[in-house]
Amino acid sequence: MRTAGLYIHIPFCRSKCFYCDFCSYAGMEELHADYVQALLAEAANESGSWGETLFDTVYIGGGTPTQLALDLLLNLWESLPTRLPIAAEAEVTIEANPGTVGRTTLSVLRSAGVNRLSLGVQSLNEQELRLLGRVHTVDEARAAIEAARQAGFDNLNLDLIFGLPGQSLAEWHRSLEQALALAPEHLSLYALLIEEGTPLAEHIAQGRLSPPDDDLAADMYELAQDLLEAAGYRHYEISNWARSSSDDRGHRAPALACQHNLKYWRNEPYLGLGVAAHSYDGQHRCANLQEPRLYIERIARGLSVRASCLHLMEEDRLAETMMLGLRLIEGIDRNEFAYRFGHELEELYGPTIRKLGGQGLLEVDEVGIRLTRRGRLLGNRVFAEFLP
Repeated sequence: MRTAGLYIHIPFCRSKCFYCDFCSYAGMEELHADYVQALLAEAANESGSWGETLFDTVYIGGGTPTQLALDLLLNLWESLPTRLPIAAEAEVTIEANPGTVGRTTLSVLRSAGVNRLSLGVQSLNEQELRLLGRVHTVDEARAAIEAARQAGFDNLNLDLIFGLPGQSLAEWHRSLEQALALAPEHLSLYALLIEEGTPLAEHIAQGRLSPPDDDLAADMYELAQDLLEAAGYRHYEISNWARSSSDDRGHRAPALACQHNLKYWRNEPYLGLGVAAHSYDGQHRCANLQEPRLYIERIARGLSVRASCLHLMEEDRLAETMMLGLRLIEGIDRNEFAYRFGHELEELYGPTIRKLGGQGLLEVDEVGIRLTRRGRLLGNRVFAEFLP
């Protein structure tokens, strides 16, 4: 039986953040119960195609999954194994925002088998939280982390954003130091992207905020690499760090890395349920429609909720494997690549590898290839070289 990841998208939020262009919607409480039933129906519909697959990672993301009432979340989680086979020891992650969870909710979820929590803290600076349109305070973020520990979560991720308009290197340094003092097992650090149509983009266009400084953001990223390494965290993906342990060896991702997200970066199969969810079975990359009401209606009528489904040619799968795999600090393993595609790396990409190596962007050895520290700052430039 092959293994795969299972992603479940909950598109509901208390309010829309100023920078967000994800598929998420404020309010819509009247749809919550019907949406959960539609998710379970979609899971049952997919059991024919994925019934011989064991899902060894589950990721409930959003939106804000904990915007759902606790009974709905429990119904969803406890009913899923009757539709799809989920491994008893699966890594099960749920995203939550500070201010939407307390000890009772977290304790119930932990007892139900959710064993990894990802908190959307984004900043530990009150002014930055207001700039981003976050609905929580720094104190609420700290309280959520304390509640998670009291509930028994020992695998905790914090999301932080850097490169904000007006943010200084010193302010970012303080946020990182505060985050490290909270001792999470995992940190995800993302450079702010200004997405067209968001309130933040409009504020910048109107001159109310200064645009992000790319050079300063690069300095912030390098600072994070140094601080987190000194604090005992392993950098295993461009934007992700996990606390290192004595069991971690070599180039491979540390034990506390997000096992679900590793499936994406290693281009392994995963099934997505819910609006805007994506799936990949090794040959096809599919995406669901994005409107919750339409999703519920089509599920109720027994119709497909796919918005697109693309059969990937081998050159597409090769390019995706290279671009995704190079996001990992471990990079592309020569033997695994040859086993998967029947070709050696240099056979297909020799000139490109030599060119990027000569530019100081790729490290090449007998194990494989990976981005250099400089290459991580110029990742998009490297990835473009492997497009067909």
